[in-house]
Amino acid sequence: MSLHKDDPKTLGGYRIVDRLGAGGMGVVYRGRSRSGREVAVKVVHAQYAEDPVFRTRFRHEIEAVRKVSGAFTAPVVDADPEALRPWMATQYVSGPTLAARIREHGPLRGRELRRLALGLVEALREIHRAGVVHRDLKPGNVLMAGDGPRVIDFGISRAAENQTLTETGKMIGTPPFMSPEQFTDARSVGPASDVFSLGALLVFAATGHGPFDADSPYLTAWRVLQEEPKVEAVAEPLRVVLTRCLAKEAGSRPGLEELAEAFAQVLPEPAAGDMETVTLRLPAPPEAGEEAGPPAAAPRRGRRSRLRRRPVLAGTAGVLALALTGYLLLDLDPFGRSGQSDGAGSGAAGGSVSWDPLPAGWKPWRTSVYAAAASGVTKPLGGGAPQGYSLSCATGQGALYCAGDGTLPVRVDGATGRLVWRAESLSPGLPQTRYNGRIIGVRDGVLLVLEVVTNKAGNDDATTVVALDPATGRPLWSRTLNRSASTAVEAGVSGDLLLTSAGRRMTARELLGGAERWTATLPAGPTYSCEFHDVDGVPYAGCLDAGTPTRTVYYAVDRADGSTRKVSVPDGDVEYVGAVGGDLVFVAQVRRDQRSFDDSAYDEVLLIDPDTGVVRKKKLPGSPRGQAALVGGVLCFANSRGQLVAHSPETGGRLWQTATTLQQPGTPFADGKGQAVFAASASGRVAAVGIRTGRLLWESTARADRVVGSAYAAARVFLDGGALVVLTPDGTVFSLDPNHPDREPQSG
Repeated sequence: MSLHKDDPKTLGGYRIVDRLGAGGMGVVYRGRSRSGREVAVKVVHAQYAEDPVFRTRFRHEIEAVRKVSGAFTAPVVDADPEALRPWMATQYVSGPTLAARIREHGPLRGRELRRLALGLVEALREIHRAGVVHRDLKPGNVLMAGDGPRVIDFGISRAAENQTLTETGKMIGTPPFMSPEQFTDARSVGPASDVFSLGALLVFAATGHGPFDADSPYLTAWRVLQEEPKVEAVAEPLRVVLTRCLAKEAGSRPGLEELAEAFAQVLPEPAAGDMETVTLRLPAPPEAGEEAGPPAAAPRRGRRSRLRRRPVLAGTAGVLALALTGYLLLDLDPFGRSGQSDGAGSGAAGGSVSWDPLPAGWKPWRTSVYAAAASGVTKPLGGGAPQGYSLSCATGQGALYCAGDGTLPVRVDGATGRLVWRAESLSPGLPQTRYNGRIIGVRDGVLLVLEVVTNKAGNDDATTVVALDPATGRPLWSRTLNRSASTAVEAGVSGDLLLTSAGRRMTARELLGGAERWTATLPAGPTYSCEFHDVDGVPYAGCLDAGTPTRTVYYAVDRADGSTRKVSVPDGDVEYVGAVGGDLVFVAQVRRDQRSFDDSAYDEVLLIDPDTGVVRKKKLPGSPRGQAALVGGVLCFANSRGQLVAHSPETGGRLWQTATTLQQPGTPFADGKGQAVFAASASGRVAAVGIRTGRLLWESTARADRVVGSAYAAARVFLDGGALVVLTPDGTVFSLDPNHPDREPQSG
């Protein structure tokens, strides 16, 4: 990974060559001594260096690791715990992490699995003999060197006799590989905890899946504590040994000497001349009872959705019956993507992916939508960042346009990141707290904004649609839609028409000039508001019926006169995600009474022929969770753990599942050619995954000024030609070249 401009040039006499990775506690660099010796230098993040408790923990870390000198660990060669930024240098080990090895080539077997198991037992034996418990043994902390595995990163280990730094209510570790006692009583954690982690790690190494995998760290913790491990895919007799390692009671787990003998018996050395092959990683096979299908069927009528649904608010969080008081100091990436030598970090996309050309004059840039603009309202918006959860944005004519709660419309140039203008409100001088703007879209040289202004008493709203000149931000025309907050107003664009709804009243206006084309009344019923979706020029209105129970009713709208035809969407919690093969595609959520975690879960995909009303339902095996989108012909879900899961919209069958380091990623988004799917986290980290293969192409570094996260906040990815434009909830916006995502941006 390339060095950042603020990275140190030297540390303790070691010349810093490049970055190896970054984690929650610090950054790891590759350094070189004057004699040419290479080391891995771990430097604590500045914010932690000021914390006396953390500095004490780091000092104990150095003391602990210096006691360990086994053949299968990376020994400490130098350290300075008293430096302004404390650092520690360990032996540099050339080789990928176990996580990267399995991600690229699939599970281990034969001689490779035997060497890993016995090597890790020997490493833990040396660690425990030194009076140390590792506490975070996971695939990202095991390097696959040519002569055997190396255990690294004692970043959250502690000397076994030192109990003072583990406070009640604080847990340290990575959920899929943590022992039950790490969740319930951190003070009781001993060597047997590492044995449990070893068992979970070897299940992962042998199958590619952990024994307690789940879509949420809370559900993972529940499974570790309450459920039996899923080890059916592990071959006998190794399964018996690993099941004993995963016993809930620490005293029931085998010791390391017993494990060494058991592994030597159940993983015999291959006979001379036996050939071993490496199984290449393929998309996950269909689960029992599911159909495996192609990513998309051949189009029947040539329609294709050009709009994505807006992100849906996540369900309420959990019922984990654990004492999760205080905080969890845990790594939500169980696969260690920021490990010492993991080659899956930022860099060129590689492979056979070819991206669209970058905009003329483009350079990597980074700015904030709240920064000062070149014209219009030129002053930066004071206190804008905390309101970033409500930002609404769209791209068009080589720029990104944003508005939001307290945020006047702004144009960000797609090539340079320059804030070209910020538009004034229709009520000049309006206090920031009384303004709310929402970008409707950019079409035919017109930028459409929905402007809501609250009166001084704060109890009434006036809603106006404003057409702006995208080049200058000057108003072209405006129409007041509603003067009361009692009726919600929605708007959308279809062809050359602006469609708005307020209650049961629906109106179409011309984009140029705002002249009213027609007004229509929706069928009788307690309709609240309608969202508009355009499918190849045919507008559809999804209208919330506020009756009992609440449901969404869909209508096809005639562009000529506003007459409607009801589309037969079944009742229930369904969300529109797009169209494929002429059918409208919806996903159905799991019943509300079965939800218990942050991510929404889905159990069916519905394909509806809008002409005949025929509904085809397909089960979604595994009930995928998270933000859903139809991208590049596949149905993709991004869950809070950073997993991207793809299903066929035609069959419902799972196509692939890929882990990333993203936390709480936003809605997946495809490139212009439908080759890759992108997702971004609130920290500004972006991941690219091949749509057809599920292969992780690259991940970028985090670029947000600060992390603002909630159920209402999600990062979003847009396209400007071949460049990615990423907006994070704190208002940071930056552009990336997907060929070189590691290039550092310049200030816009």
